[in-house]
Amino acid sequence: MEGTRSPTMVAQGIVDNVSKVIVGKRRVIEHALAALIAQGHVLVEDVPGVGKTMLVKSLSTSIGCEFKRIQFTPDLLPSDVSGVSVYNQQTGDFQFRPGPIMSQVVLADEINRATPKTQSALLEAMEELQVTVDGVTHHLEHPFIVFATQNPIEYEGTFPLPEAQLDRFLMRISLGYPDFEEELAVIERQEQVHPIESLKPVAGPQDIVALQEAAKGIYVDGVVREYIVHLVEATRSHRDVSLGASPRASLGLFRAGRALALVEDRDFVLPDDIKALAPAVTAHRIILSPSARMRGLSALDVVAELLEEVPVPGATR
Repeated sequence: MEGTRSPTMVAQGIVDNVSKVIVGKRRVIEHALAALIAQGHVLVEDVPGVGKTMLVKSLSTSIGCEFKRIQFTPDLLPSDVSGVSVYNQQTGDFQFRPGPIMSQVVLADEINRATPKTQSALLEAMEELQVTVDGVTHHLEHPFIVFATQNPIEYEGTFPLPEAQLDRFLMRISLGYPDFEEELAVIERQEQVHPIESLKPVAGPQDIVALQEAAKGIYVDGVVREYIVHLVEATRSHRDVSLGASPRASLGLFRAGRALALVEDRDFVLPDDIKALAPAVTAHRIILSPSARMRGLSALDVVAELLEEVPVPGATR
């Protein structure tokens, strides 16, 4: 990392660079970067055409990391993701041909269009930063992050992600539609060429590794730690929840909170950081009861209700 740039300057430089392509979604970009700094993975769930793929491409370009895109389809095989061993007649040995997962930033595009068997091919890579092919383990480069895009499951031709797969994602984020002024800006920026074509790296892989190490030094007070656990525990006893968030959600909030504090130039985590991150970190880990689904309730509604009910450290009613 350049000596004249602090970790926060590097992080904000990345956010500014991505904002040249993704208009009006600075908070979403910061959360995506925080997930990268926290060494987590991100599920981007939204309707087609709002910039899910472009967010990932612009982020990978900005940090100068090797990028691979996997288009998930119903006929995609696990070996198409992880790679395959091929027999070499000249040497008499099997040679490993790496799949697209052997990269630094991996875009699993429309992950819910592939079968559960192929979806599970990502699990080992996401959790253990390695892939095993024919009994041989291959380690992945650092940094490594999977961005998976997903259309809402009510669309035809999709397979809902199993709970074990969902739990591997640190965050589930959504871009949403731009407002009127933002959509006008999108048209103007793409009038001649797409901004992604002129985007240049503003950091490198070593900078991201340094940010990940710097985030480990961010202070998290005891009351903030208790707030995290109280919030996650509350999902398990809510009347509209069949299965609450796992302890991985508590760890995720803890790590993401430190990363977000670093991005915002603080050496400590605020309860507001946890409140801002809770919907993205916990909602996709909650399974609603049948009655709640019949009433049209969503997991985000439950998290919003809990954020109102669980006392915030230092706050007064």
